[in-house]
Formats: sequence, C-alpha cells, structure tokens
Amino acid sequence: MLLIISLIAFYLISPLFIIYLCKISSLLKKVGAVVLAYIIGLIAGNTGLIPTPGSDLRDALKTAPYLASESISQLIKAGELTSHDYIVNQVLTIQDIIITLVIPLAIPLLLFSLDLRKWLKLAKSALLSLILAMVSLLIVIFIGFYWFGPNIGKEASSVAGMLVGVYTGGTPNLATIGSALKVKPSTFILTHTYDLIIGTVALLFLMTVAQRLFQTFLPKFKLIHKAENLMHIEEESGDMENFDKIFEKKGFPDMLKALGISIVIFAVGGGISFLFNQEHKLLVVILTITVLGLLASLNKRINKIQNSFPLGMYFVIVFSVVISSMANIPNMISNFTSTIYIFYYILFAVFGSMAIHVGLSKIFKVDADTTIIAITALTYSPPFVPAIAGAIKNKDVIISGLAIGLLGYAFGSIIGIGIGELLLNF
Repeated sequence: MLLIISLIAFYLISPLFIIYLCKISSLLKKVGAVVLAYIIGLIAGNTGLIPTPGSDLRDALKTAPYLASESISQLIKAGELTSHDYIVNQVLTIQDIIITLVIPLAIPLLLFSLDLRKWLKLAKSALLSLILAMVSLLIVIFIGFYWFGPNIGKEASSVAGMLVGVYTGGTPNLATIGSALKVKPSTFILTHTYDLIIGTVALLFLMTVAQRLFQTFLPKFKLIHKAENLMHIEEESGDMENFDKIFEKKGFPDMLKALGISIVIFAVGGGISFLFNQEHKLLVVILTITVLGLLASLNKRINKIQNSFPLGMYFVIVFSVVISSMANIPNMISNFTSTIYIFYYILFAVFGSMAIHVGLSKIFKVDADTTIIAITALTYSPPFVPAIAGAIKNKDVIISGLAIGLLGYAFGSIIGIGIGELLLNF
C-alpha cells in the first residue's frame, strides 16, 4: 500500500517540481516541461525506482495494460508468476488509471480559453494556409503509411494517427491520440523521441534559411494586421506557457472552477460512452469531450476563467511522466531495427509535408511568411509562433499563426483518431 501511495504522489507532485524548475531556470524553460517530464519518467522507470514487468508478466499481459486480481492470483498459485509480479501488476493498474483519467480532464481545460469566434474571422490567407498544411500532411501520412507501415508492424496505423495529431497541435494532441488508440508506451515514446530529434533540425531550418529559400518560390508578405490586435495576441501566446499563477493562492478558486467543469464534461462523455461497446468507449469519450470543450469555450464566463490552460498542461505533464516511466529502454534498443522505420516515417512526414505545402502555396499564391508561420504553428504548437515571427522579422504574422495553431489543435485530435481508426483496417 505504501508503494502505491508513493507512486501516486510521485506522478502528481513531480510535474509541479518540473514546472517550478522551468520557472526558476531559463535554461530548463528552453528545454521544456514536457521534455523534462520524459527524462524524469525514463530515469524512474529504467533505474528500478518504479518496478517494471519481467518477461513472464509481459507474456501474461499480452495486449492488456494489467491483469485482473483474480487472474494474477491464479497464475501465482500455478507457479507461473511470483509475488513480485503481483506488486508490479498493482503498479501497472495505477499507471493505467492515471493515463485514462488525465487526458480526458486535460482536453476541455486546454480548450476553454480558445476564442473560436475570433479565429474564424481571421484573414483568408491564414485559413487557406491551414487547409494547405492539413492537405500536405495527410498526403504524406497516407503515402508514408503504405511506404513504411509494413516495416513498422501492427501499430503503424496508430503511429500515423499520432503523427497527424502532433503536427496539428503538438504534444497534447499526441498524448490524446496515443491514449485513444491505446498505443504501447514504447511506441509512444519512440514516436515522440524521434519527433523531438527531427523537429529540432526542422525548427533551426525555419528560424534561419527558410524565409530566404521560400521567397524564391513564394511572394513576400503583404498582409498587415492592426497593431492593437498584435499586442493582444502576443499577450495570449505568452500566457499559454505561463505556469506562474498555478503557484498563487488567488488563482486556486479559478482552477477548481475550471476543473469542476472539466469533470462534468468528462462525466457526460463517460455516460455517452456506455451506449457503445468496450472497444470504442475511450474513443467516444475523447471525441465527446473535445466537442463539448469547444462548445464550452463559446461561453464567455468559461472562456475567461483564469488558469484553465496551465492546469490542462499540468495534466499533460503528468501523462508524460507516467507514460515515459512505462517505457523499457532495453526493449526499445533490442527492437531498434524495426523501430528505425518510425524514424523514417517521421522524417518523411516533416519534410515531405513541408515541401508539398510550399508547392501548394505557390499554386494558391500564399506568401512565404504565412507559409512558414503555418508550418510552425501546426508542427510546434502556438507558443512557438512569436519566436519564429521574431526570427523572420515579421510580427504581423503572429495573429495568423496563433489562429492556425489553435484551430489545428482543436480539430487535430479528432482527425488523427479518425485516420488511426481508418488505417487500422488496411
């Protein structure tokens, strides 16, 4: 019992410690809370701090996240498993429960602060660039699935769905889709790790030579936004990565209010899921709460609740610590020859979609800066928009970039889950 309490405390408190470290250290803030969460989780799960299943228990689990108490008791009596396996199975149970809860709670919280009406009224070129980016991504996802899928194996469709998610809204969508499609922790970690490696290279490209290169194919930026709108958007974007108010007492009532509404939405989604079979329950929950979260954001009182987004990101960090602690590095290394195709798939998705997007922008006469900011917003999420806007020396694209990123985030998880389910049958 002490182990279980300690485990729950570790999963819930360590994200707060990570957020605090990012608050006091500019270097760690640049690394990012999610990356730090993966590092801490991997260390805890691969150094013996958190018990992990041995080969016998892994064989008994097959595709199940954990064994029912009656099943494991029978296997222990039969001598096929040990009392240590019973403890490890309890750990796996707690991990699965946390993963099942945190993402459905996070989704509405992340959506409450979205001003959907305002984003739908933005410039035509920005919305056109969003469509072109999505079309480009889907083209390479489908081509890549048939190209690399046979070498990736059974989870190729899930990887495809996650890639749609991560390149339309970043880690929150990746986590949402990974949870909905029940992706193995090792596959989830590999996908995210390869994405970080390739994404770093792509980010450097976008910040340095992309503008000059793209302008040889595309027109220069001509669309100018009003200065007052730009200042407002920059403030919003800055708030998206600001966890300071989580540690303030005066922000606590708002967090409780936002959490309460999120729990109600989760409950509604859970209730509706009982109308469907077990296989599709989690999928229905996530799709339902995404839609309800978007509808809730249209309510002014809910939309103006402070701390909803940081609280949602806290739950994403909790998920990151849990899922990374479940990844077995030795197993990942032993399977490297097969998982390298996930690396190839991601490499193709990032730079292949970028090339197609530039080609489509040429056809539809979308300017270079809007194209760059659309790629940034979808590939790296809205908080990266001001940094890239500064790098290309064009603050006027911030409002377009943030709009593209938020819309992509809002609908990316639904599209990603749909793609994952669709490709599962091919």
